[in-house]
Amino acid sequence: MALRLLLDSADPSAWEEWLPSGLFRGVTTNPTLLRRAAQPCTLKHLALLTARALDAGVQELHLQAWGSDLLACGRALAELAPGRIWVKLPITRAGAAAAHSLIAEGCPVTFTACYEPVQVLLAAALGADYIAPYLGRITDLGRDGHAELTRMQRIVEGVARPVQAGAALRLLVASLRSAEDLARLAAEGLDTFTVSPAIAAELFAVEPTLAAADQFELDALGI
Repeated sequence: MALRLLLDSADPSAWEEWLPSGLFRGVTTNPTLLRRAAQPCTLKHLALLTARALDAGVQELHLQAWGSDLLACGRALAELAPGRIWVKLPITRAGAAAAHSLIAEGCPVTFTACYEPVQVLLAAALGADYIAPYLGRITDLGRDGHAELTRMQRIVEGVARPVQAGAALRLLVASLRSAEDLARLAAEGLDTFTVSPAIAAELFAVEPTLAAADQFELDALGI
């Protein structure tokens, strides 16, 4: 599978800055990111944000369901842009039940808040498109986050079967803390990542490269 990057932000100004770069297939959001970006977590407001994201050319917009009825919320989110919305659900019993119905209805689903390798089996069994393990938060628990995600990837490769439209389950790595996290995991075969605007900027903040580019300009001018 080819490398796939998703911009992890609910801030439309960050979308305007980074989506034209062509690096990102889409955008991921959740209620926490919405709160941090001072964006209301309501269906009415998410409809406005969805329109802005689609105008920016995203292929995928991941929106998280919330509330006591995850299925009803998930259906309402999916209707904002059928085929372009991935409904995000926590990998809980309630989330799995909602996902089962949504997937049967043809709605793409992303499971979130993955902390254990065995949860990847649940996502594969239900036929989800993505499951998002939280690298940084796993590490914060005193575990080797990189080793845990590498193990999860081996599970995907070993047991995942093709699902909707010939797609296969992907680990959508979340909670990256640095650009180096991305490089380390890519070297182990992981290929799908959520990237914050801060880490996107870090990817281009390589001082020797910047210095070389400046020198090229000076040499072109004969200085």
